[in-house]
Amino acid sequence: MPSVPRIDSLEQRRELLRVARANATRASGGADEVTSKIRVPGVFGGAFVTFWGKGKKLRGCVGSFGRTSDIVETIREVTTMSMTDSRFAADPISATELPELDIEVSILSDLELTDDPASLTPGVHGIVVRRGSRSGCFLPKVAAERGWSAEQFLSACCTMKAGLPADAWRDSGVEVLLFTAQVFSESSPA
Repeated sequence: MPSVPRIDSLEQRRELLRVARANATRASGGADEVTSKIRVPGVFGGAFVTFWGKGKKLRGCVGSFGRTSDIVETIREVTTMSMTDSRFAADPISATELPELDIEVSILSDLELTDDPASLTPGVHGIVVRRGSRSGCFLPKVAAERGWSAEQFLSACCTMKAGLPADAWRDSGVEVLLFTAQVFSESSPA
């Protein structure tokens, strides 16, 4: 099963969160982008940046599954994408709201195709479900937060994210890929 290279340094995690915050501030019309001299060794499977409002209300979550050895640049890019999450096009994150939001970073492992999707561990594995031009993904924590079994997780990703029938993950023409994530946030950087 896939595993993510860990960012064990609290200083590096805090710096990645600072980069995300600075880029979000710049994207919302604030100060210029802050540069970072931090280098995080390793090759990562991508990253997601999530914005949480009061009461853990989702305000944006976008990422990239592109392999990268420059996780700082990837965090910059996905922060900008998350600020303009299409699900919130009618109510985008504003400059006045931004200081109240908690930023969460998910550092991803590489994607790994599985021939036994139901063997995934909810809360540990994230999923990507693909058939043709349709695809969807869930971060690992989604199953844990909702108390879903592996099959519920897979079915929800098919219907809610990929626009496929609930049992499409069982079809031979559908790819299911697993990944893991290291997650940290401004409210919990450790």
